[in-house]
Amino acid sequence: MKVTSIRGFNDILPDEGRVWRHIEDEARRIFDVYGFSEIRLPVLEKTELFSRTIGETTDIVEKQMYTFTDRHGDSVTLRPEGTAPAVRAYIEHRLYTAPVTRLFYTGPMFRYERPQKGRYRQFYQIGAEILGEESPMVDAEALHMLAALFRNLDIRGVEIEVNSLGCPVCRPSYREALTGFLEDKRDRLCANCRRRIDKNPLRALDCKARGCIEATQDAPSVLDYLCAGCKGHFEGLKAGLDRMGVEYRVNPRMVRGLDYYTRTTFEVTALAGGALGAQNAIAAGGRYDDLVRELGGPETPCFGFAIGMERLAMLVDRSAVPERPLVFFIPMGGEAGRMSIGMISDLRQRGLRVVADHRGASLKSSMKRADRMRAGFVIILGEDEMKEGAVTVKQMETGAQERLPYDVVADWIRERIPGRPQ
Repeated sequence: MKVTSIRGFNDILPDEGRVWRHIEDEARRIFDVYGFSEIRLPVLEKTELFSRTIGETTDIVEKQMYTFTDRHGDSVTLRPEGTAPAVRAYIEHRLYTAPVTRLFYTGPMFRYERPQKGRYRQFYQIGAEILGEESPMVDAEALHMLAALFRNLDIRGVEIEVNSLGCPVCRPSYREALTGFLEDKRDRLCANCRRRIDKNPLRALDCKARGCIEATQDAPSVLDYLCAGCKGHFEGLKAGLDRMGVEYRVNPRMVRGLDYYTRTTFEVTALAGGALGAQNAIAAGGRYDDLVRELGGPETPCFGFAIGMERLAMLVDRSAVPERPLVFFIPMGGEAGRMSIGMISDLRQRGLRVVADHRGASLKSSMKRADRMRAGFVIILGEDEMKEGAVTVKQMETGAQERLPYDVVADWIRERIPGRPQ
């Protein structure tokens, strides 16, 4: 019987892994210069962490979480997102003793969704959280950091959309107005949105059903109901983005699928007609000033976001991703094989990527293997080379070939690698 992967759980093959590594390396570099530190979070958490933070009436909690009972009878869940675990760690390890904590993380998340282009049931995110800062300039700076990451990855054709969801002071009045509006449109809404009118009416604005989109087209705008504090915060965010040169668009219909967001919310989307199609959100996040307190920690203003790795990788130009070429070492005969061991070890210590052909095959067969492995360089050590204390080196792309003393081979290769390491 042929064994296959579980539907919605995707293998990341080596060519794609090279792109992912490029994205992760660049993200780590950018986040570091903005003062973030990496945290490694477990993939399994207590179920109540997500039901309390994400919201009982969200699709994630109601339909999408991988939840089961462990051998001790505890309900546990494979994490569907990273913010709640990061906040749990922040409280549990008393990281709030520092005035401000900036964390980032990478890794798999799990949601039982319908698999489609760029969306899997095991998916990967890069997330970042700023805990202990309430200024709108912090929100703007985080978006500036995202824009810098996309620019350095040479990703074009994306748009940043921002909105404010208000706070516990002003959101009730907007919720009341929106609930009344939705009640008048109840017959045109989908079953989910009708069910949520009383519990979570904002979710109707995020529904992708055509009927709901049309029915809510003239829904009241949350921006018309902001209190003075939330309005000032939103104006501060826009002013900060303007000063930092970050292009954005205000989208008053944009809400998030998680209940803990307050004030600033945003999405980064790919423009229509691009590689992502209809599922075009690449990154999203916002402010969650009440979450730490709700989970038992001190009052702590926070801002965070997550980037979807699968979708981001689809936008990266593969030809622009640097790759260290493979050096294929061919020892011809037993004595050459023994001599090659030290040479290969030395080349690797010098930072070259080396694979040897130890089969004892003919030179023609070994060269074919090097070609199939897409080797950038081939090193040949045969009887003639050993007599001369040299090796033959060939650059596969250009066909350039020289017999060189072994101690200069590494430099010869490095000089012919585009963007070679210093």
